[in-house]
Amino acid sequence: MATKAYELYGVPSAPEDPAQEYMTVQETAYVLKCSVSWLRRFLRNRSTLCGRTGRGGRIITNREQRAAIHAARSAGDPRTGQSMPRRRSPRRATAKTPVAP
Repeated sequence: MATKAYELYGVPSAPEDPAQEYMTVQETAYVLKCSVSWLRRFLRNRSTLCGRTGRGGRIITNREQRAAIHAARSAGDPRTGQSMPRRRSPRRATAKTPVAP
């Protein structure tokens, strides 16, 4: 059961305009097709890729920062030199054949 806070701040939401100058972290996660928690962890270590409104307020990104996040995500994992793990595709349903006696 999801809490109200998770439903407000933890779920990616579609922006009004995908090409707008500034987006919240939820809108950015929707555009980049990633989870909000992954994006928050990613931005925690790279403070130059996001801005904040007010003191400790909302995390926002502009177009250049979103392009840099996308480039860093597409480049792979810098710690190991390997590509980032991607979500697995769902398994296909296999037809079961009856076993002949």
